Amino acid sequence: MSKGCTFYFVRHGQTYFNHYRKIQGWSNTPLTEEGTEDVYRSARGLADVEFDAVYTSDLSRTVQTASIILEENKQAENLKIEMMPEFREVFFGFFEGENVDVAWETINQELNYPSVPEMFAQASIPERMNATKKADPYHDAEDFLTFWTRIEEGLMKLISKHRDTGDKVLVVAHGNTIRYLLNNLVAELENPQPLLNASVSIASYQNGAYHLEKYNEVRHFKDLKE
Repeated sequence: MSKGCTFYFVRHGQTYFNHYRKIQGWSNTPLTEEGTEDVYRSARGLADVEFDAVYTSDLSRTVQTASIILEENKQAENLKIEMMPEFREVFFGFFEGENVDVAWETINQELNYPSVPEMFAQASIPERMNATKKADPYHDAEDFLTFWTRIEEGLMKLISKHRDTGDKVLVVAHGNTIRYLLNNLVAELENPQPLLNASVSIASYQNGAYHLEKYNEVRHFKDLKE
């Protein structure tokens, strides 16, 4: 039987744009004090996991998060963080740095739902992403096909390297990147909820199929005073 491999997808800690409720895709803001503390709490809960490889996007918030995790499980000297631009967050183009509510109100004008909450409840992920590109006056925002092609290329690189090794692979990335990736790969995951900062989602890969073990998990967080 194939050994497969297991992916530990971790969302980065809270950043200042998260805190200020601003759209953050390729924009690069550092972790807040609270965000850093939550990453340490998450890392303490993962301290006994012996990772065989670690990957991040090439944005500083994921690298900072991964560095804390490796520090806590005493693997900082043994594992090198490999940055991959394929795992960046969705690029929101013109809407980068915009207030979240203002941005989605504007984007919803393309879809014409009665309200933004109804848009999120009824419109599919591809529909929302394609509407974002249309609503962007410069059309720089990523549509779904562009985004999916990018992250799928990154995932295939990891599968090619780690399939049938039994490796435990840490991938620190972004809320939409992880959520949309798992939504398209894991059959049992339907309409996944947005990911919490520093949360862990675990998916095993074996014989060409993915199985979700955990999603948006924060119950492993440990108090820093312990």
